[in-house]
Amino acid sequence: MVTDGLYQAMFLVSSKGVIVVDVPPTIGKNMLYAVGNVTDQPITHLIYSHAHADHIGAASLVINKHTQIVAHKDTKELLEQTPDPLRPLPTKTFSQSYDLKVGNQTLNLLYEGENHVRGNIYIYAKASKTLMLVDVIFPGWAPFSGLAVSSNIPGWIDAHDRILEYDFQYYIGGHLGRIGDRSDVVIQRDYVKDLFNNCKNAIDLTATADPVIGANAILGPIGGLNPGNSWAQFKGYLDITAEYCSNKTLDKWNGKLGGADVFTFENAYKMVEHLRIDWNVLGPFRKV
Repeated sequence: MVTDGLYQAMFLVSSKGVIVVDVPPTIGKNMLYAVGNVTDQPITHLIYSHAHADHIGAASLVINKHTQIVAHKDTKELLEQTPDPLRPLPTKTFSQSYDLKVGNQTLNLLYEGENHVRGNIYIYAKASKTLMLVDVIFPGWAPFSGLAVSSNIPGWIDAHDRILEYDFQYYIGGHLGRIGDRSDVVIQRDYVKDLFNNCKNAIDLTATADPVIGANAILGPIGGLNPGNSWAQFKGYLDITAEYCSNKTLDKWNGKLGGADVFTFENAYKMVEHLRIDWNVLGPFRKV
């Protein structure tokens, strides 16, 4: 694993070349130095964990015309929508699984459905019991803002359980300074469960006459200050509901996960939105 303390990448040395997984721009040419400090073997394969530029935006630095770039087919499709010479298109794609065998190394690449983003894959080195899945688990830390800026929150939450189905000892999550393990996955899963339940309870309370967070306590005053402005009323509703959920969550998690005080409000806001649109938890806006 290679890290600059903020981003992480990975490489494996085989008897017939080096497999690199991701090249974040913050690491850049240091990825070449890291490989060169370990072996004089050439980089023969580059794997894209997913399409986002913050993880593969320096890919062009480590490849040549002989390097095979491997990714999920959805990653190629997303990259085609936003052409970028720093992120060359994959030369080999797959739909569900692909075993990449290079010399004496094998990487199992698996797609378990959309989580952080379409095409985000599980990268598993069975021999060393190492699993890499980017932008889901942040070992020792609360998830990045907005539940890791994920596009599929049900899939992202489900990935916590799917990760634990793998037999791994080392976990590479793509961010921050240290490698993770199974306990880090369990701890973050518990945080996310608490956030989910606290946000659901907050939305449910807004449908009651609760004096603090009930619909009349929120929407009445905001509507009085913003007559006819539905967006202002709804924004106030979301802010107050997310703040209530965030405070309940921080009562338990502040000091237990790094940065929980920094991003729990933004995570709560994202969770409230997706409870509404994905789980049909609508509070006072359910008119049936």
